[in-house]
Amino acid sequence: MKEPPLSTLRGFVTLHVTGPQVEKFINAVAEAGIVIWEVKPAGDGASLNLLLDDFFALRPLLKKTGCRMHVTARNGLPFRAARLWRRKLFAAGIFLFGVTLLLFCSMIWTIRVEGNKLIASDDILAAARQEGVYPYQWIWRMEDPDKLSKKLASRVPGISWVGVERTGTSITIQVVEADRPESKPLLSQRHLVSRTDAVVTEIYAEQGRPVVGIHSRVKKGQILISGALGDEENTQYVVAKGEVKGLVWHEYNIEVPLKTTSSSYTGERKDRTYLVLGDWAVQLWGYGKSGFDKSRTLTENNMLTWRSLQLPLGVMTEKELQVQYTSSVKTAEEARADGIARAKNDILARYGADSTIKSQKILHEKKDNGKVYMKVLFEVEEKIAEELPIVNN
Repeated sequence: MKEPPLSTLRGFVTLHVTGPQVEKFINAVAEAGIVIWEVKPAGDGASLNLLLDDFFALRPLLKKTGCRMHVTARNGLPFRAARLWRRKLFAAGIFLFGVTLLLFCSMIWTIRVEGNKLIASDDILAAARQEGVYPYQWIWRMEDPDKLSKKLASRVPGISWVGVERTGTSITIQVVEADRPESKPLLSQRHLVSRTDAVVTEIYAEQGRPVVGIHSRVKKGQILISGALGDEENTQYVVAKGEVKGLVWHEYNIEVPLKTTSSSYTGERKDRTYLVLGDWAVQLWGYGKSGFDKSRTLTENNMLTWRSLQLPLGVMTEKELQVQYTSSVKTAEEARADGIARAKNDILARYGADSTIKSQKILHEKKDNGKVYMKVLFEVEEKIAEELPIVNN
């Protein structure tokens, strides 16, 4: 016979029947309308499956045929429920955990504001709270994201567009600010002075009085463009503006190894996910070894929080990334070029990308302990002016 529908939900048992008239017993069961399936010989008898509801109807048939039966397996929901009922605390714990997890997943936990530069995030979050969007609010109580976007845009001045997106228990508010006229900073009266020793190569005074000329050698702190106009009796102070460039000398001590080892990711990775309960972590996915010869593991923790408290419940993800190491050996010429290039990049980063390296001179060079050591003097044309406020007595 075929297995009856919903046998797993109704519950069924596997029997081993022995006796002198096993075949007669099986025929009697079929004549009585009792459904059995997977009937097959087993040792000195037969094995068969029977619904739990029909189990006690076998007694008169067993007496009639002189057979005996032995239950070898119990399957289905009724037996699982009975086993679970014997562990009431364990069952209650699983139920409470499921309910708690469901409640936690139905709440807003974090709200992020992105795209704002001039408008404070607190102002946007305050407007969102007035519309019912705030941490620990039920997700199902939120309005449609399109309606929320329009209401937030009307509540916060200076915003031209707002987008609201929900990802799980996190809300992201994307903001596009309206264009505002640029406000000019208030400037105080000042001189422009040299920030270092240099030889002036270019000077342009937009406002103020230049007091040095091209090819003048200046010291650190010397006035280049004065904010004082007039003579000693009639003096007017202004905000000195302009640009002054000069030749400056920078001395660098450079050290470059001849052999270097670098690491890079191959793109292969293996993730492992854990459910974190306090100090315990139960692995959910990602079993087995990665098989990587060399790897680096990054850990990400996403713990649930309640107001300012961090709950001992969350998810931890371990990302094992495959790493490969490569070694390279440089010649002395390559090391020299690499060191000088790094020094030039440092100069441009410190003194401005518009600086110009006029010349370079290696003052000293030696090779020792697998490294190249150099002392290099650079002649750089760069901006040398800095502000000095004028204090009136």
